Amino acid sequence: MIKTLSPSTSGKLAILASALVYTGLSFGVATSSMPVSAAGTAYYSATLATPATESRFVAGGVAWTCEGTTCVAGKAAARPLRICRGLNRKSGEIVNFKMLGQPMEAEELAKCNG
Repeated sequence: MIKTLSPSTSGKLAILASALVYTGLSFGVATSSMPVSAAGTAYYSATLATPATESRFVAGGVAWTCEGTTCVAGKAAARPLRICRGLNRKSGEIVNFKMLGQPMEAEELAKCNG
């Protein structure tokens, strides 16, 4: 019998099983919901005029987590006004929109809601 460097069938199965477990755990951590109380670490935060109908959704290309009228999301590549408009289309009027704790200017917020 010739010995090769490739793993045996049982070794290949062990590698596959490890990869599947790792992927499952990684996906679970990546998709776990971010508590709204973590708004201090969120890039975007918004206050809606009416409570959100969903606790987690994607709007404006960003994954939002909402509790009542408060929503938070991580950073996105798009401009803040575009992110705000996406949230407005999904959830309705936005009373307050912040980026890293800094509120959006009133005229920009009006454009967002317009």
